[in-house]
Amino acid sequence: MLKEAVYHRPKNNYAYAYDKETIHIRLHTKKDDVKKISLIHGDPYDWNKGEWQTQQAEMKKTGSDDLFDYWFASIQPLYRRLRYSFLLEDETEQTVYTEKGFYEEVPIEGIDYHFCFPFLNPIDAFEAPDWVKETIWYQIFPERFANGDPSLDPEGTVAWGSKDPTPTNFFGGDFQGVIDHLDYLEELGVNGIYFTPIFKAHSNHKYDTIDYMEIDPQFGDKKTFRNLISKCHDRGIRVMLDAVFNHSGYYFEPFQDVIEKGTESKYAQWFHLKENEVVTEPLPNYDAFGFVPSMPKLNTEDPEVKAYLLKVARYWIEEFDIDGWRLDVANEVDHAFWREFRHTVKDAKPDAYILGEIWHDSMPWLQGDQFDAVMNYPFTNAVVDFFAKKNITLPHFKNQLTHVQHMYPQSVNEVSFNLLDSHDTPRVLTYAKGDKKAAKLMYLFQLSYSGTPCIYYGDEIGMTGGEDPGCRKCMVWEKQDQDFELFAFIKKMIKLRKTAPAFGNDGEFSFLDYGDELLAYEKTSETQSMIFLINPTTKAYDLRFEENIKQVVDVDEGSNMKDHNIHLAPSGFIILERR
Repeated sequence: MLKEAVYHRPKNNYAYAYDKETIHIRLHTKKDDVKKISLIHGDPYDWNKGEWQTQQAEMKKTGSDDLFDYWFASIQPLYRRLRYSFLLEDETEQTVYTEKGFYEEVPIEGIDYHFCFPFLNPIDAFEAPDWVKETIWYQIFPERFANGDPSLDPEGTVAWGSKDPTPTNFFGGDFQGVIDHLDYLEELGVNGIYFTPIFKAHSNHKYDTIDYMEIDPQFGDKKTFRNLISKCHDRGIRVMLDAVFNHSGYYFEPFQDVIEKGTESKYAQWFHLKENEVVTEPLPNYDAFGFVPSMPKLNTEDPEVKAYLLKVARYWIEEFDIDGWRLDVANEVDHAFWREFRHTVKDAKPDAYILGEIWHDSMPWLQGDQFDAVMNYPFTNAVVDFFAKKNITLPHFKNQLTHVQHMYPQSVNEVSFNLLDSHDTPRVLTYAKGDKKAAKLMYLFQLSYSGTPCIYYGDEIGMTGGEDPGCRKCMVWEKQDQDFELFAFIKKMIKLRKTAPAFGNDGEFSFLDYGDELLAYEKTSETQSMIFLINPTTKAYDLRFEENIKQVVDVDEGSNMKDHNIHLAPSGFIILERR
């Protein structure tokens, strides 16, 4: 037994309050090294005749990646206190893993040898809004979704879809255009809209804010926005806005004052100036997003900046009843600010969703005091690499996803924002080099995976586009240019997610082993168990199931089940349910 590979710490994703009564415990060991693990646990004050009273609970192996096996136990301590250790066994030996190291037997000298979860304080339990678990998001880049009111078009606006998108051209997308197509979104089945920035800005992407308290005139006014929110809510559609609090725009009034007055400006402390006067070329002499001079970084440690941004966060919730904030470049803003941000937002609307844009391991932001979730780019990268780019093997894909699943507590995974593409990446079909079958497999996997999925506008009707700005084309509304077959497929997957308990977030996910080419996984809820068989290869597969199963729905014409015999076409799949 390789003891050096055994790891646990009594915090974060290894030991956490799942709810007000339940503690989740995790541990990892070297892959294929340990055969059985039992959690030895007890209340630290429960003693009888000088002996500490303990129980044992067998831990479940919840997955493996290329290095580790992951183990899990769920405990509901009667008095919400817990001391615990781990009994590890293989074919030849057993050992007890404690906070002070390894022992042949359970240490009885004192409970201080054991890991400690001092008290399950309900306020410490990670609580994200319940509605997010049932939400299918639809990301809209407002400038490119629909032009409903041409009178608002910025100067120089070009005809809708008449040219390729560039970093500087405008096509006139607005709020009225979104209102005009809410029937379309409702038909697709989405029940959440994530808007990229809507506030007054200079650019077409609006990530260079001029005024955080005003809507960009090209999108409409506050009356139109309030009408949009109301109509969305009437249809059961939540709305999340993009908060760009890491940096402002070049034409943000405080920064303009700094340009004019330098360090003598009353706003000098709002930014990170390095010299007395502002210089933008060849590189800015102030901190910015990247080295982009038009996006000066805000000093969120400054009390005035903090007060202003928190006022913004509260205003759009209280005045317009928005349902969440997506936080741009969230990892470059200090943790202290985000803690105050969460307090402000949850005070204004307790079930508001707070989503951070972080592309890497985000555990420091996901401990219940800052964000509800992050954009799950590790999931995105694994799915794109496997299904679209085809540059990783199935074992590698499963290793990556297993690692992602164990990066965060289960309560975080249930609301993780799972996207396949966005305004920052190439589109799904472009990743897949036009292979629609591969794209379908990606949507099947995304929509049947734990978390809250997001579809980027236009992907559902077959739009393509490369890196920014190519991924920001105008939405195609001409029926003859829309892929209705792809739309119908995604619509059907969304309906399954909403109606089949195991398909959606109620289902516990686990990989099955059908070799190194066929992707198989099971989703299990209290009332249903579903098996997904996906063939990402260019050859057909035939296999036989002896279990009592039925096909859930016929959504892949090339794959089928007859009696217990299953045929999987190339790039085909089948969804089964245990009877």
